[in-house]
Amino acid sequence: MKRCPTCNQRFTDEWLTFCTQDGTSLVDMPASSDEPPVTVVYPSLPPSVSPLEQPTMDYPGAYQPPPVLMAPQPQQPLQAGWNPPPPPAYASQPQKNLALLSLILSIASIPLGFCCYIGFLTSPIAIVLGIFSLFKIKQDPSKWGGKGMAIAGVVIGALYLVFAALMALIFVIMRSTS
Repeated sequence: MKRCPTCNQRFTDEWLTFCTQDGTSLVDMPASSDEPPVTVVYPSLPPSVSPLEQPTMDYPGAYQPPPVLMAPQPQQPLQAGWNPPPPPAYASQPQKNLALLSLILSIASIPLGFCCYIGFLTSPIAIVLGIFSLFKIKQDPSKWGGKGMAIAGVVIGALYLVFAALMALIFVIMRSTS
């Protein structure tokens, strides 16, 4: 049991450390049954203070919500269900598929041309894809990319065709002279 040294009010709650009337620190006192209970008389409020303006103490169970002074606003109807926000917008990279395919076909035409003559098919396809890719890059550079790969595909494919044509020409000349 605790007691306020200023107003002599007794408190049985062990969690209290300050008087709820005047804020003085409470003092521990032994529990004795021969003293009469202390009666606390609250001072009357001055006429200018309304009951709504009274100070309140912060202890459990003492919270009273403030009075509503304005009329409540009508609530807007809630949407049925929750819709997640849209995903963030990502910057799209330029497409390099045609240029890459042109480069791959032109490089593959070299070994395929020497072993089984398929290079005569893949090399012109690589050249056409490279030129088409360069045309698309010139039209819309933000959407299409891979200009270097397209140029390399056209050059390697053309060099292979020139080399293969020279080899065929040399072969024909050698066959005709013998």
